[in-house]
Amino acid sequence: MAETDPKIQLLDAALAHVPFDGWSETTLREAARDAGLDAAMVRIACPRGAVDLAVAYHEAGDQAMLRRLEETDLSGMRFRDRVAFAVRARLEAVEDKELVRRGMALFALPPYAGDGARLIWNTCDHIWTALGDTSRDINWYTKRATLSGVYSSTVLYWLGDDSPGHAASWDFLDRRIDNVMQFEKFKAQARDNKLVSGLMAGPLAFLSRIKAPDAPSPTGMPGRWSGPK
Repeated sequence: MAETDPKIQLLDAALAHVPFDGWSETTLREAARDAGLDAAMVRIACPRGAVDLAVAYHEAGDQAMLRRLEETDLSGMRFRDRVAFAVRARLEAVEDKELVRRGMALFALPPYAGDGARLIWNTCDHIWTALGDTSRDINWYTKRATLSGVYSSTVLYWLGDDSPGHAASWDFLDRRIDNVMQFEKFKAQARDNKLVSGLMAGPLAFLSRIKAPDAPSPTGMPGRWSGPK
């Protein structure tokens, strides 16, 4: 989006109001006033109201993370450290924790819970894609689902962390990723075990029909089934 995009103008103006009024219609009205945009332009930029601003804020953070990943030489890192760096880069893109805290309160509401889940999923998809993930089968989903759990729990810990430089949060993140790596090791061992492989032959054949999406879903949610309709 160009810098003159009214949604960007609204978002920039809203950031000063969110800590006090949340991602609310009050914030949207004040942002419109500060940006000098009329009601018609606001409706075009944010047809669902303030929730569209909250979504735009999260997506802007994802783009800031991706820029940092592009600018950083990750070649000397272990893969698990690359994942940790990406999650940390995403959180360090936040200017004010209160903006995230208010966003979590909004996306906890039933009408917007789907938006919140989609945003977390997309953040983790961005991370895996940026780190070179090429999986196209069930692993495409399990990687993103697992990282979504790591990311969500780390955000909650980080919001309450007042340690210098958020050191406690990064330690927490490392522990969660270590847990994931242990699970991945267990999965690899299970695949190599002939008895387990034999018992799992049926379920694995079923799961082999699940494929990564070839294109963005019109619903915004991932998924494709290659079996009979």
